[in-house]
Amino acid sequence: MENAPDNAKAIGANAFALFTKNQRRWDAKPLTQKSIESFRHRCALHGFRPEQILPHDSYLINLGHPDADALAKSRAAFVDEMQRCQQLGLVWLNFHPGSHLRELSESDCLTRIAESINLALAQTEDVVAVIEATAGQGSNLGHRFEHLADIIQQIDDPSRIGVCIDTCHIFAAGYDLRTPEACAATFAEFDRIVGFEYLKAMHLNDSKGGLGSRIDRHHSLGQGEIGWAVFEYVMQDARFQKMPLILETIEPEIWPEEIQQLRNFSVQ
Repeated sequence: MENAPDNAKAIGANAFALFTKNQRRWDAKPLTQKSIESFRHRCALHGFRPEQILPHDSYLINLGHPDADALAKSRAAFVDEMQRCQQLGLVWLNFHPGSHLRELSESDCLTRIAESINLALAQTEDVVAVIEATAGQGSNLGHRFEHLADIIQQIDDPSRIGVCIDTCHIFAAGYDLRTPEACAATFAEFDRIVGFEYLKAMHLNDSKGGLGSRIDRHHSLGQGEIGWAVFEYVMQDARFQKMPLILETIEPEIWPEEIQQLRNFSVQ
């Protein structure tokens, strides 16, 4: 974990994402004081402030799980993730909202997700829970802006909830991003339904799946079904500044080039 700031610096990044534990296991050893201090030192050394770092929780967690025991396990793991961020001095925790597994209604599952978040916020301080918009594969919720707004409306402390838009995910969910006009319409809809004040971060990914495919398959920037328009749009719109813009594209060896191309857009 403490290598993440070094790795980000090596590719020319000024923001980065990380997991604070193995994202595909339930159990994790507590963070040691040595790891915490090393992480904080390397962040300071490379100039990464907490607002530039977007931790992601375990993929196993389902905050809307229909089974009581599985829900309790997910809630405990989510609290642990929030506490780990708190220990590291981080301010965001990015997470997928949850799935009804075709055993709950969408409405009941969204309420269950909000209750899970409220429980975690009550047991932690400072860290903001950042809901990631999803592609809508299977029974995953969060693929409509209305889902995100519904969860937010049920959060006890609105100052500790936010949203991360993944360009691949929302495109696959049916929100067009292929032209400047389509981007303007999609983000206007987000602002109307959710509100830009809740947007805390973005994942910048092209999509292997087409518009509305509900397929969560990332592609390198400009090489998928979306194209370059949305990335140029984001880099030139002041509303997206001062938040971590994270690449989750499929070719790590070209991340430095993708970062530079994004920066080129911002100065045009």
